[in-house]
Amino acid sequence: MTGRTGSRSATYDGAWHAIVDFLRTAGVDVMTGLPSDDLALLDALDSDSPRLVVCRDQRNAAFMATGYALQAGSPGVCVVGKGPAATNVMTGVLEAKFSGAPLLVIGTGTATDRRSGTAFQELDQMSVLDPVVAWSERVDSAARLVPALEQAWRRAQGPPSGPVYLELPEQLLTEQITRGRPWQTDIEPVGGVRFDDRSPVVEAVRRARRPILLVGGGTRHRNADGVVERFAAGLGAAVFSTASGRGCFDEDDERFLGLSGLYLRPAAAQLWRDADLVVTLGSRLEETATFGWPDVADMPPVVQVNVDVAGFSAEWDGHRVLGDVGDVLREWIPVLEGAERDEAWQERIAEARRRLRSDAVVPADGEPAPGTVRVARLLSAVDSVVPRDRILVQENGLQDMWSYIYPYYACAAEGGSIVPSEQTSLGFGAAGSGGVFLAAQGKPVVAFVGDGAFAMVRGDLATFAKERLGVLFVVICNGGYGWLQSQLGGHRRAGERFSFIAPGAADAPGDVARNFAEERDVHQVAVTDEAALDAALTKAYERTAAGTVSVVHVAVDLSDAPPGISDIEGDFTAPDPA
Repeated sequence: MTGRTGSRSATYDGAWHAIVDFLRTAGVDVMTGLPSDDLALLDALDSDSPRLVVCRDQRNAAFMATGYALQAGSPGVCVVGKGPAATNVMTGVLEAKFSGAPLLVIGTGTATDRRSGTAFQELDQMSVLDPVVAWSERVDSAARLVPALEQAWRRAQGPPSGPVYLELPEQLLTEQITRGRPWQTDIEPVGGVRFDDRSPVVEAVRRARRPILLVGGGTRHRNADGVVERFAAGLGAAVFSTASGRGCFDEDDERFLGLSGLYLRPAAAQLWRDADLVVTLGSRLEETATFGWPDVADMPPVVQVNVDVAGFSAEWDGHRVLGDVGDVLREWIPVLEGAERDEAWQERIAEARRRLRSDAVVPADGEPAPGTVRVARLLSAVDSVVPRDRILVQENGLQDMWSYIYPYYACAAEGGSIVPSEQTSLGFGAAGSGGVFLAAQGKPVVAFVGDGAFAMVRGDLATFAKERLGVLFVVICNGGYGWLQSQLGGHRRAGERFSFIAPGAADAPGDVARNFAEERDVHQVAVTDEAALDAALTKAYERTAAGTVSVVHVAVDLSDAPPGISDIEGDFTAPDPA
């Protein structure tokens, strides 16, 4: 190759050499994936190239890159081969789409002169991935690589941000690539919004006396200066978040009352029925976020703020504001000065928070099932042992959902939370935690996952160990897929010929935990007694500080379901007791 990063022009020995130089110029420090058989990518890497984390499973690689993107706020990069590699990576791309994560997937494809339907691993990968990406291009010409790569980078970042796919036919891997100008990697943002003094949405916000503020995942990386907390205080709002919005608002704030929808607790539910305005920030108002809301006819106006028109829900009455969440709130805060507030509403917010906290007290002398640990006690131990700036990466199985219910778990301002999207792809949290660790800038990363999800990432534990991704895995061991097993119980079908947990696991969950605790180069321990929990977590966390992957397998009883979740069925309806 002639020319380097920052040069006005360059000639490259193949597509991967050009791509590595572009990524270096764009400031990319890591990429994940499983290279194609030709290994041309490896030839393009040198000492100052982005770090390549080689995974054993393309799905895990995409999960990892998505976790990186969500934590970093900049694109994750995932590189894969062709054919089955494209189908394997698809689940991770799906998760990135519904999480709004900027993800650049670069894959190889069949050479243009060999496309016949009979070439090795030939597949119409564009048709496979097009439904789950925001943009895609197959680069059939060497002259198209530079502009296509720059376009992919821009489209991944949006708005709206999301996954994109760039395909490299095999002939480009060795074909000379010429760049005749500097790389274009930066996008100049258009900042600020303005509202007329007579704006109806401004007037609606100003008049609200019993407001609710719902913080969604689109607020991520837009609240570094605490503008959301300041707006909530000026508005006098009760504050809730969606699952993906956790970590965007300080949960120690006196106005925070937990998650909306599926995870809403009774102590705060009446506020939703009595509110006179709901303001939502960066949420598509998916089903889990709106589950249990009043009927449309009884719902107060909903003001939706989103950076993308496709993010607006058409289900609810109210104004829609197109703009960056932070910019909009900075414009609104001065408008709220001197606005009257309902003091009774403020007292109700305070009382709801007191009730939430008292309802979630875990009795120190409570009795778990023999050989198990209560999940609420486990979350309390994580809170005590791991510093408050930790980032909790979660799954969405039956007992994982304890961590979604405030205040059994609370996310501090200095910490963070990464959860699966509405797709709840199994294994995302387990594998994605590696990418979160890569972007966490030294903060502790805890993956709170079930044993079913952990089994899906277990093949890549060697990757975590080799790359010294010091994640603390807290694995809830109930013997398999607790959510599906609980559905069998809800329909009174448990004990039939089908089961979603390991044989005997319901009677001896401790044995299941101990069976997992065997892996080279990974610190693992099984906990079947609450008395041993704190010491086991402390030792495991200390090992992560040295870059060692640590796994604490905790035996739990399947009946220890989160409050309010046991009555929920697959599509969020209560099972028919008959």
